[in-house]
Amino acid sequence: MKIPIYQVDAFASKIFKGNPAAVCPLKEWLPDQIMQNIAMENNLSETAFFIEEGDKFYIRWFTPNAELDLAGHPTLATAHVLINEYKTNIRSLSFKTKIGDILNVSINKNLYLMDFPSRPPKTVKVTSDIFEALGKTPVEILAHRDLIAVFENQNEIKSMKPDLEKLKKLNYPSVVITAKGNESDFVSRNFAPKLGIPEDPVTGSSHCELIPYWSKKLNKKEMIALQISERGGKIHCTDMNDRVLIGGEAITFFRGEIELA
Repeated sequence: MKIPIYQVDAFASKIFKGNPAAVCPLKEWLPDQIMQNIAMENNLSETAFFIEEGDKFYIRWFTPNAELDLAGHPTLATAHVLINEYKTNIRSLSFKTKIGDILNVSINKNLYLMDFPSRPPKTVKVTSDIFEALGKTPVEILAHRDLIAVFENQNEIKSMKPDLEKLKKLNYPSVVITAKGNESDFVSRNFAPKLGIPEDPVTGSSHCELIPYWSKKLNKKEMIALQISERGGKIHCTDMNDRVLIGGEAITFFRGEIELA
């Protein structure tokens, strides 16, 4: 059995930047363990699988360790593959997720715009294990799916070296650190060792939580965010109340084929 595979650098306009994701088009779903094994073999932060039914596309995402309920950069990468390789006459498409949400993606020039659910984080109880894992004391701690730790400035975010083994023990799939930006509205970094991702280069889904938070803090609906990992990436952000718009560019790194015995 042969399966096409693409690797796309998402939230990037040139290769070796942004966040690489693998994308595998399927005619029907493979067994979950096979998809998990493919994601583990790819050893990227996420591998996306999709199938087409009628005018909708069904999408699932796997890290090397687990399946996710929502993922941004592999959705962007999948839209890029579909629009450039399979459906070159369309400028928008819809994905249906395993949990039933509909994710609409459109393209404006080189910018992919993803319509995602807003997930406003709420203040959570501060515990000593959080401080020990982060290595610094944040000014605010919140959570939705992810733990969100807010700090004073961009320099703190850039210099932080959290304890990944202690982060694994926290009851959150990933831990996001964020602050106001110097050249952007806000910056962030994302650590997800529990999912097999020490640091995610650029994370779309965490901005479902960061956008409503910073929109309220900055009193702005449209913002530019930077994820200041080593690879780095720019995210175009719009707060639409119960939804958020997450925008970024993408570029194909390679096209290939998986052979399953």
